[in-house]
Amino acid sequence: MSTPHGSTPCPSCSQPIRWATTAATGARQAINPATDPKGNLGAYTDGTGRLRVRVLTAERPSLEGAEWRAMPHHATCPRPKPRRSIPRQRNGVRPAPWQRWAR
Repeated sequence: MSTPHGSTPCPSCSQPIRWATTAATGARQAINPATDPKGNLGAYTDGTGRLRVRVLTAERPSLEGAEWRAMPHHATCPRPKPRRSIPRQRNGVRPAPWQRWAR
């Protein structure tokens, strides 16, 4: 399967994805590489060539400048990563700072 330019295969489903950086927090987010009219993200390339995304909110619901409408990949991935069904084991309680020296 060939992937479009600039995309990589999803580790779960092998569909092409593009990695973008969120404008608000700087976190990485996988998006579908094709424009999607039902998408809730505005994707654009900033001045340094980095793909950035922002959520289309009630305050800014329309696309601005050179943005295109994108869909987050986790919303369309047919095989999302499974959630852990077993809770994480906890081995004890970490002492509070004032308890460390109170011995």
